[in-house]
Amino acid sequence: MVISAAIEKRGIRIMKSSNRDAIQQAFTQQASGFESSQLNFTRQDYLDHIVSVITPLTNDSVLEVAAGTCVCGRAIAPYAKNVVCLDMTPAMLSVGKAEAEKADLHNMAFVLGDAAGMPFLESSFDLVISRLAFHHFPDVRQVFAEMVRVLKPGGRLVLIDMEAAKEPLRQVRDEIETLRDPSHVKNLSMAEMQQLFADYALQVVYQDVTSIQQHLTAWMALTKTPQAVQEEITMRMESELHGGAKTGFAPYRVGKEICFDHRWVLLIGQK
Repeated sequence: MVISAAIEKRGIRIMKSSNRDAIQQAFTQQASGFESSQLNFTRQDYLDHIVSVITPLTNDSVLEVAAGTCVCGRAIAPYAKNVVCLDMTPAMLSVGKAEAEKADLHNMAFVLGDAAGMPFLESSFDLVISRLAFHHFPDVRQVFAEMVRVLKPGGRLVLIDMEAAKEPLRQVRDEIETLRDPSHVKNLSMAEMQQLFADYALQVVYQDVTSIQQHLTAWMALTKTPQAVQEEITMRMESELHGGAKTGFAPYRVGKEICFDHRWVLLIGQK
């Protein structure tokens, strides 16, 4: 695999970042339950949508950045030449590797590394993807620049992440997201995501936004949010439902369950 040679030349390099410890701690805790069917972060219909709009080619070398359990990469692997999953949390990569083996996916590699300093040569991949990760990065430009660096000329970069709440509730929502998951930094707006593509001279060839329903209790259970914090977040959601201060989540009820919608932005740019 072309990736092996690149790793040997550069060596696996994990760069320090102010959020690295928080990310590793959070996702080590989440790894065992990350593929739960009760959660909407791995929902099959959205993975099918990603594959359909990307339309990977049989000779594509693919990289999933901050891949976690490489849910997206595993969905693409049957249609591509090879898929590399890069993540800084060993527990997440272990789950992903085990799931790939169960699915008889033999064209995948799992690499421990930091998205802010990837152990790959320039122009190594036809397709570079990041799914639901950018809100964890203290410096999104550094990660985006690395994604562009390892992308081949003519290759495609795919960015998928949650859209920020509208002002003036953007900061309030990010505060609640960070209460629930301390590795959260901030959500980007659609305009900010588009600007990244423009700043690095990538032509946006596709974009869409999908509303994904989340159940509050399952959303907090995934991150093993402490009970006292769960109660505080629930109280704030309940207060908004009864006309109190807005959270930026616009919660609603489905039966007795409090729910809200994430807006997932998908952008594809060509180098």
